[in-house]
Amino acid sequence: MALLDEAVEIPRKTMVMFFMIDTSGSMGGTSIGQVNDAMREVIPDLKDISDENADAKIKLAVMTFDSNVKWITPAPVDLEDFKWSNLDAGGVTALGEACKELNTKLSRDSFLQDAVGVYAPVILLISDGAPTDDFKSGLAELQQNKFFKNAIKVALGVDEADMDLLSEFAGNKELAIYLKDKTMLKKLIRFVSVTSSKVGSKKGGDAGETAAEARQEEVAEAIQDELESFGSESIVDEGW
Repeated sequence: MALLDEAVEIPRKTMVMFFMIDTSGSMGGTSIGQVNDAMREVIPDLKDISDENADAKIKLAVMTFDSNVKWITPAPVDLEDFKWSNLDAGGVTALGEACKELNTKLSRDSFLQDAVGVYAPVILLISDGAPTDDFKSGLAELQQNKFFKNAIKVALGVDEADMDLLSEFAGNKELAIYLKDKTMLKKLIRFVSVTSSKVGSKKGGDAGETAAEARQEEVAEAIQDELESFGSESIVDEGW
């Protein structure tokens, strides 16, 4: 038997990419339409990145929050098995509860369990308003989670989004981005998803806080460069 015939696939660690999507009533219309289009189009891109990465396999976990918090994915799913179904909008904005729920899943006993191991996750939050529940306590609980501390975190805001709170979530003002033109949401979701997944799935993505800060900065620099190509009429990334 030829040597190549005996080759076996080397197990890869998993990197889970989390999407936290605001589906409150104010997200109706253009905003939720942009999100649906972006998610449908970005999944093949993420699958390509995962397939080409010898070190990490990317899985997807999607949460929506309005008056309630719901996982679209009961567990992280392989990209080849995931089909996007359009989200609808309605209700208020339970972002505090969303933070608490995310905290329960950022664990090796839950969404981050893998026999081979996991890299630090990527977390993308999308919102257009202010929380209607106790966001502060929910975020404080989440910030104690070691996986959240080491994650790449990006927050995208449109319309009446409270950018100060989104900046607290991201932990880096440059990674809390306000889109003055909501029709740019689709483009930025795609760019942020692809960029973050590439950085987050690099070998060494499970390192400590110093490496986590470096990953955040790498993503922030890439996003800021991309924002310049959008033009100042569409993006406001400082001076909220």
